Amino acid sequence: MKWNLITIGKPSLPWARTASDDYLARMKRQAVVDWKMLREGSESEMSARMLDASEGTLRVVLDEKGKILTSKEFAQWIGRQQIAGRKRVSVLIGGANGHGEAVKAAADETWSLSSLTMQHELACVVFLEQLYRAYSILGGSPYHRE
Repeated sequence: MKWNLITIGKPSLPWARTASDDYLARMKRQAVVDWKMLREGSESEMSARMLDASEGTLRVVLDEKGKILTSKEFAQWIGRQQIAGRKRVSVLIGGANGHGEAVKAAADETWSLSSLTMQHELACVVFLEQLYRAYSILGGSPYHRE
């Protein structure tokens, strides 16, 4: 399954980029992740860019008001998508002002990484770590412990 990680803006925090790159490198054997960093603009421009970039894929919008999954539930979700033959999933992480209504309305699923509001660069790191963890769970790796 191919993952499209779609974010607004490039990471400006060096540690966030380093951490994101680390998880992307770890996942090379388990999953293909294409990170699309879209330039900032008005809410309508950013929404249109995100929707264009995720066209034809299952859209998962990250928002603090979304459904919270455990790491195991996320892994099980991935497993179900693979069994169903899902080819592409897009995960949309908004900029400093979150997502516009058009993006929220187009979401196939809306998830939350936390009920706390999270800075978008940190959200990217957390999502990539959880994606790596989910594939580790599916592969039986000792990375995830309970």
